[in-house]
Amino acid sequence: QVQLVESGGGLVQPGGSLRLSCASSGFSFSNYAMKWYRQAPGEERELVAAINSVGSITNYIDSVKGRFTISRDNAKNTVYLQMNSLKPEDTDVYYCNAKLVYYEYWGQGTQVTVSS
Repeated sequence: QVQLVESGGGLVQPGGSLRLSCASSGFSFSNYAMKWYRQAPGEERELVAAINSVGSITNYIDSVKGRFTISRDNAKNTVYLQMNSLKPEDTDVYYCNAKLVYYEYWGQGTQVTVSS
């Protein structure tokens, strides 16, 4: 049974930090590219960051470059998103995603709220 379980979301003040984790099981994690998406109510899901299977290549949307860092630990089957200098516009539900060719899995999401 495939599972992706996000954690680490919450309420934080502008300028603060959060670290999201996505613990995975039920598939060959080390073979999959991993991504973090976010989605606001009524909006399309937006790709935030991606990392290749061995962790050597990362990509980010422009609005989070220099503030967010995606990483992975293949021994723990976990992908992370370190979010620094958070802004109110980062408020969304964050989802982790695993993809390998035609296979794609999603977590249930974790809420991140940036507000004073």
